[in-house]
Amino acid sequence: MQKLGKEPNSKNLDLNNCALSAADVTELASLLQFLPELEEISLSWNGCVGGTLKALTVHLHHVNLLKVLRLNNCRLTAEDVTSLGEAFEIVPQLEELDLSWNSNIGGKLSLLTKKIHKGCKIKLLKITDCNLTAKDGESLAEILNVIPNLEVLDLSINKHIGSSMKVIAQDLKNVPGLKELNLHMCGLKQDSLQGLDTALQHLAELRKLDISCNKEIGGGFKDSTAHLASLGNLEVLDLHQCGVTEEDVTALSQVIPLLSGLEELNLSSNKNVGASSDHLLGRLRFLPKLKSVAISNCGLGTESLSSLAEAALHLPELEILDLSWNKCVGGNLKLLLGALKLATEIQVLRLSSCNLVAEDLALLTLLTQDGHLARLRKLDLSYNNNISDEGWVVFCQGLAVLKELSELDVSLRPSSCRDCGRWFSELLVALTELPALAELGMQRWVLSESQRKQLESFNQDNKRNIRFDC
Repeated sequence: MQKLGKEPNSKNLDLNNCALSAADVTELASLLQFLPELEEISLSWNGCVGGTLKALTVHLHHVNLLKVLRLNNCRLTAEDVTSLGEAFEIVPQLEELDLSWNSNIGGKLSLLTKKIHKGCKIKLLKITDCNLTAKDGESLAEILNVIPNLEVLDLSINKHIGSSMKVIAQDLKNVPGLKELNLHMCGLKQDSLQGLDTALQHLAELRKLDISCNKEIGGGFKDSTAHLASLGNLEVLDLHQCGVTEEDVTALSQVIPLLSGLEELNLSSNKNVGASSDHLLGRLRFLPKLKSVAISNCGLGTESLSSLAEAALHLPELEILDLSWNKCVGGNLKLLLGALKLATEIQVLRLSSCNLVAEDLALLTLLTQDGHLARLRKLDLSYNNNISDEGWVVFCQGLAVLKELSELDVSLRPSSCRDCGRWFSELLVALTELPALAELGMQRWVLSESQRKQLESFNQDNKRNIRFDC
């Protein structure tokens, strides 16, 4: 441990990203007999673990109290998966297994699952981006009845597993305590969504459901939301980039407002959210616990923006608001004035590529001058090329009141560049009064020679660790 620069710990062996060699793994295995109280082993991001895992697993009987095993991105082989399966019997207390980012697992998951028997205490199973196949999905479904304590299942970024999702969904009834289900980018289709909706009636404890980046489920929500409304404990719902249709929006507008415990909602990159005449956004008022609302790139129009603004008046706990890539916000930020005044908890405001103009920045500045947005930590104003130099001057002159601001992005679009105006001097003055600011995005703004000298002097005089990205 000392050789690897790690402090010895009798319960937690953390060797993440330590450039372990095959010899190190063998040496580590020989040490397990001296760590009988060990509960966690983390070997993630060590590529040389792949092909050597058996040297470790044959010694796991020395640590039969082991509860957590993390092997992310270890280049595991079929032999490693087999060895891991054989070790299940000698680590009866294992509760968390993370095998993510091991692409060679794809097609071989059964080598592990066939060794998992009734009584297994697994609560967390993550197999993200492992190139899983439909056959792997079927193998996974078969073990759900022997891991009844499962609380977290993450199969994200396995594009070929979607065709077996109906089979998996049928067996989700065997894990009624499931709290988190992540199916991001799993190649789901409309029939997968129907099967999943049926399964939801058995998952009353579910807290997080992520089915984002499954474009082919678009059009399926209109027939597959019957049981979504029953998830009274749901706190996080991620539907971004799901290709939702106007009919889907209508169906979701009936269901989402019933999820009274919802805290995070992501509908980004679904342009029909803004285009639909059935205003789902207006009905967010019935979700007073919402802390995060992401509606980036949703094709909002003035009418849908107004609906959102009215709903936001009833969201007292809102901390994160993302309206990026909705061009209608430009010149219409005043519609959100009332909501932003009441948003005393807001910490993140993203308005990237919103076609903002100087008037919008002036409004934002007035809000901050009046003491609003005082808890703001991250402000994204990037890709708003229409803001004049005068607009930036006004904004920078009022920036110093945001004492908790840690990240600010004013970058220009990738296809453009522009000379910094006199607002840059105002910005540097403001930065001296922003103790928390650590990152400043200014990509494609061109500094003059004198401005570069100003920046150098600022860094020397203030001894601040601000990362200027320009």
